[in-house]
Amino acid sequence: MDCSHIQFCLEQSKINLEQLQKLLEIGAFWAKNRTIEGLSIAIANSNPVVTVWDRNLLIGFARATSDGIYRAAIWDVVIHPDYRGNGLGLKLVETVLAHPQVNKVERVYLTTTNQRSFYERIGFERNNTNTMVLYNNTCIENIYQHQTSEVF
Repeated sequence: MDCSHIQFCLEQSKINLEQLQKLLEIGAFWAKNRTIEGLSIAIANSNPVVTVWDRNLLIGFARATSDGIYRAAIWDVVIHPDYRGNGLGLKLVETVLAHPQVNKVERVYLTTTNQRSFYERIGFERNNTNTMVLYNNTCIENIYQHQTSEVF
């Protein structure tokens, strides 16, 4: 595949949310039910956000969150299935890692289900961590109410 016309972009304002939603639907089983509103919020709270374009078609996406010094996390890495195997995923992740919000942090985290070997080739290591997950958003509200009642 000729990829000479493929472009990488860091401008959030150029993201077409409908195209992004479609890309996630066909290219990421873990993001099939993402809403336009949710994507808009996630993008607004991420830096960098990197998109990959074949002319006017969105074919790749990744974003990161970072405190700029200690920790960063990479999220939602996806390349359109028709464009996989051409090195675009590698370049996408490298673009995120090279960004000033990410390139100097002590640790960069990511979560993957089926692509561990891909990320290991980039330099990520498997680890045994103490990572925990809270799935129920109502728990956060209960914790906040509990903490504020103790303060007064």
